[in-house]
Amino acid sequence: MTLLIFSTSPANPYFCVMASFEVTGGKRLSGSITPQGAKNEALQIISGVLLTPEKMTIHNIPDILDVNLLIELLGELGVKIERVGKHSIVFQADDVNIDYLHSEAYHKKSGRLRGSVMLAGPMLARYKKAFIPKPGGDKIGRRRLDTHIIGFEKLGATFTFHPEDGFFHLEAPRLRGCHMLLDEPSVTGTANLLMAAVMAEGITTIYNAACEPYLQQLCRMLNRMGAKISGVGSNLLRIEGVEALGGTEHTMLPDMIEVGSFIGLAAMTRGDITIKNAGIEHLGIIPEKFSQLGIAMQFDGDDIHVPAQEFYDIQTFLDGSVLTIYDHPWPGFTPDLLSIILVTAIQARGSVLIHQKMFESRLFFVDKLIDMGARIVLCDPHRAVVIGLERELALRGITMSSPDIRAGVALLIAALSAEGKSTIQNIEQIDRGYQYIDQRLLALGADIRRVP
Repeated sequence: MTLLIFSTSPANPYFCVMASFEVTGGKRLSGSITPQGAKNEALQIISGVLLTPEKMTIHNIPDILDVNLLIELLGELGVKIERVGKHSIVFQADDVNIDYLHSEAYHKKSGRLRGSVMLAGPMLARYKKAFIPKPGGDKIGRRRLDTHIIGFEKLGATFTFHPEDGFFHLEAPRLRGCHMLLDEPSVTGTANLLMAAVMAEGITTIYNAACEPYLQQLCRMLNRMGAKISGVGSNLLRIEGVEALGGTEHTMLPDMIEVGSFIGLAAMTRGDITIKNAGIEHLGIIPEKFSQLGIAMQFDGDDIHVPAQEFYDIQTFLDGSVLTIYDHPWPGFTPDLLSIILVTAIQARGSVLIHQKMFESRLFFVDKLIDMGARIVLCDPHRAVVIGLERELALRGITMSSPDIRAGVALLIAALSAEGKSTIQNIEQIDRGYQYIDQRLLALGADIRRVP
């Protein structure tokens, strides 16, 4: 018997779509908050359940739109889904309906979700064919599929693009190991090729591979399932193909993007916030980048305490030049937190150049921050200079719309720190990546209301 349950609380995105947040800012937030399971890890791990007919038990699954949509897709593919806890599910892909991949329902749902591309690797490995829709999700610029497609071809797959349905059709009667040098260390590309290679004949090496903690988690899970992957945590992965994989149990890491968001939230609202079970050992240089903005943090076990600060001073480089913070593949700074860094710098003392290298449209939300009173110069689609207000002026509440997940939360942080009332529309973008965010902010003392 298949049991699929989605929560129906007002905070759940399936319950309340086309909603807005009404926020009255200026309140100092305080208390404890626990990050959800990692969204980016979840999309990889949950796709990986297709690699085996045995049961897979996954814990700490975030209850967010993107992940729930992927789970729904798997259910309609015929994967048995039993929810055994609020954030724990047992999956079993022992009777998958390949014909569903040709259906209009799959076309519509997979096209809405960027993460659906992650189904291709497991489908090729086990069922010898897959379908990839044109990328959906955030409006943050081009998100190429070249790395995925070229890698699949090197493993022996053939593909054709069908403009009538907008899908890449892939077939691979026989996958063979090979050496591949990726043109970019794409996280989704590396994960997809890794899952295709684990059951290919012979040995596959992936050089210039992504090595984010979430990718390391996927490697460890696959090895527990019987895969033979070495080089985990490096940019050179070696995969010795096996004939079949078995079931296992896996727990998601805390979401590092939520952790960074909460650090910025505490600073902007002059709050006193403790981030519980933050997964500190997996955060890389994230705490260091917020420290460069002058934000104080105290580490106690796996918790991060951000004490109330009236002022925080942006550092300069050793030669006195203006600090630049830019994104870079792991172990560099994740692009998903540049929006949070930018908004947090608004009330700092000093100036910082934000350089978004990896996506060309991710800074366009700053016009709303400028409307709120921020001193920001948008130099081009990739660079913005933030001149801190030093608390001399407060941001003012306005009506705005969330263009993508991370910009949406950056605007929410700005609204929580502003004077007066703000309305944030299109919050389904925020719901895609942050579970029950309004309920959790209410617990910290925020004045926030979800309006259908």
